[in-house]
Amino acid sequence: MSRSALLVLADGRFPAGGHAHSGGVEAAVRAGRVTGPADLAAFCRGRLHTAGLTSAALAASAALGHDPSALDAAADARTPSPALRAASRRLGRQLMRAARTVWPDPGLDALAAAFPRGAHQPLVLGTAARAAALGADDAAHCAVYESVGGAATAAVRLLSLDPFQATAVLARLAPEMDAVAAAAVDAAARGPDALPARSAPLLDITAEDHAAWPVRLFAS
Repeated sequence: MSRSALLVLADGRFPAGGHAHSGGVEAAVRAGRVTGPADLAAFCRGRLHTAGLTSAALAASAALGHDPSALDAAADARTPSPALRAASRRLGRQLMRAARTVWPDPGLDALAAAFPRGAHQPLVLGTAARAAALGADDAAHCAVYESVGGAATAAVRLLSLDPFQATAVLARLAPEMDAVAAAAVDAAARGPDALPARSAPLLDITAEDHAAWPVRLFAS
């Protein structure tokens, strides 16, 4: 298991397309629900314990080698917003292209062939982690960090927020990220039927609204 491979996969500069997505914070900023560091911390905490946990469990399951068709169906069932389902598959396609270049692997090839229009991003993330000789815990940590890191980075651009303050939000959430990742791995180890299905209805609602905006800075 390579710590350096984990850093490569979790690096925000990894060309997986995440920089174009705000994790819902763009809509929250426009609605006045996120105006500064304190609001951002609350938003990220809520996202971490809902969508973050669900994504991390799916990624960990894929890293463990569970049936990808069952996992993709589980991801669909846990993503009620059509806009977010489309974004997840779009991110999955982008991550797949990058991962197959960096870590050529039959598992990634098989997943790409099974889902030519794109598998959900957490499944590709977990499969990429497996290709990189990383474990379920690593995949879960990548997923939980992505669930809040993208929102924090987007908030810097949307609010002209001090990047030190945005990074401090993430650093203070680190113990909770560890706990959520551990819970995700525990659920994944018990099989697809034990996967969590925590949701954030407001994120689903605002994602549909955001997708219809004529002008926006982020894709989702």
